[in-house]
Amino acid sequence: MALPPIRTVPVGDVTLACREYGAGEPLVLVNGLVSAMDTWNPPVIEALARHFRVIVFDNRGTGCSGYSGEPFSIPLFCEDTARLMEGLGIARAHVLGFSMGACIAQELALAFPEKVDRLVLVGGDCGGSEAVRSSGEVFARLIDRSGTLLEIARRMFSLLFPAAWLAGHNPFAYCPEVMETTGDEAAARQLEAFLSWPGSFSRLYRVRAKTLVIAGDLDAVVPYENSRILAGQIPGAELVVFPGAGHGMMYQCPDRFCETVSGFLRT
Repeated sequence: MALPPIRTVPVGDVTLACREYGAGEPLVLVNGLVSAMDTWNPPVIEALARHFRVIVFDNRGTGCSGYSGEPFSIPLFCEDTARLMEGLGIARAHVLGFSMGACIAQELALAFPEKVDRLVLVGGDCGGSEAVRSSGEVFARLIDRSGTLLEIARRMFSLLFPAAWLAGHNPFAYCPEVMETTGDEAAARQLEAFLSWPGSFSRLYRVRAKTLVIAGDLDAVVPYENSRILAGQIPGAELVVFPGAGHGMMYQCPDRFCETVSGFLRT
């Protein structure tokens, strides 16, 4: 799959970087904590782009996107996503949010319901006191940016994938090579925005978009009980749990992931 050029779009006080793949109904993918757009799994992008105009982008402060002195917050990232869609001439789109991106996607569906057609929440939570948090050990490893790039990658793999799966698979063969970087200051600000988000639990009943919630039952980063909460609070939401999968389910089982997402969006 050829890598499309990076496009930059002015959004408020910053410029966001994005790429587009395929054609058809727009599908906006919203990334997780300190994750740039080149962390999306290429086979997943390729499969989805057969049916949709897929937009991936760097959140404010991540990768090739800029940032300013404006305090980071989940609602600000939501506003950025809405403005990016407008800058790309997209009035309404399917929206898929992964991890922290699922938090942003929830806010988008609540604040801009007219912009969200169908909603897919992958490995996400509702935030606030109702969210089920990972263990202190997992969280410490998640935010640890020390060591070489190889050491950081191996540490991330130990969080993204269950030990049983890692014992029989080489994660480097399943994950893309990541070239974009995010500075320590911006990374810290994104983390603070995520941790300070008061959450959506009491507002989720207002989500009107047809919603699919996806979780791996062995997710150590965002325990899958969070997906049960989301599916229980969003009217009519469908929950799909991948047995034996971790937070990195889109890398671990890309075929089933794409079939599940594409099937939901195209039905």
